[in-house]
Amino acid sequence: MSGKARTVPIHKLHGCGNDFVFIDNRALGLPVAAMPDWARSVCRRAFGVGADGLVFLDETPKDREGDYIWHFYNADGSRAEMCGNASRCAALLAVELGFAGPKHVFGTDAGLIRAEADVAAGMAKVELTPPRDLTLGIELDLGEGRDMVHFVNTGVPHAVVFKRDASTVDVRTLGAALRRHAHFAPAGTNANFAQVIDRRNIHLRTFERGVEDETYACGTGAAAGAFIAHALGLAESTVNVRSSGGEILGISIEGGSVFLSGKAVRVFSGEMFLEGLGLALA
Repeated sequence: MSGKARTVPIHKLHGCGNDFVFIDNRALGLPVAAMPDWARSVCRRAFGVGADGLVFLDETPKDREGDYIWHFYNADGSRAEMCGNASRCAALLAVELGFAGPKHVFGTDAGLIRAEADVAAGMAKVELTPPRDLTLGIELDLGEGRDMVHFVNTGVPHAVVFKRDASTVDVRTLGAALRRHAHFAPAGTNANFAQVIDRRNIHLRTFERGVEDETYACGTGAAAGAFIAHALGLAESTVNVRSSGGEILGISIEGGSVFLSGKAVRVFSGEMFLEGLGLALA
């Protein structure tokens, strides 16, 4: 952190339009208890830096494994176990900041994530934690008749509804209803609306828990949509998922593991003024 100016170095990255602010916590040493407030202030669009989430990269504690760990917070200050697109961005930035080499492992609240980053190409691939709690054929009323909902946890919980045309779905309304549906109480779920274009291509839109709105992309949501489509016999084990932002995420299911690959872009690195955000260091 800079001295009199009271500024903190930050890095802004995005994966398919899913944007995040990263902070190297090795020197900053911000306590975990303060991180939710920082996330709310930093991620607030127009008044803060603006992002879907805030990520602190840190050294691995002695009682944990991995080349480094992260602390991931949604824009509303809630801590999340995992985020697919942020994990790809983290993998790329970690190489650039000297946390690890191109192939490495890092710790999340969902478990260890294996990653491979190609800094020159701006690409990153991660192996997500094994999908669990797969539940198919849940009939729910979302306010516009009954929908067939499917569920899987790909590091965080995801409900998926298949539609004939995902582009016409009112994601803000239906997504909010599904995200907060009593069936998924008390924690709620991320809500996805998917359209199978063909057996190797899926269009998917996501209402993200913690952001509380549709985002341009969601890596774990893309993985959930592809995994469920494959389980239902609608898609192959390797597919391209087109996000709301129009970019493509590659999903590959190999022996029970799910791999997520795509572009990770560093937009800028700079410093933020703590006073302007109403933040301070203890």
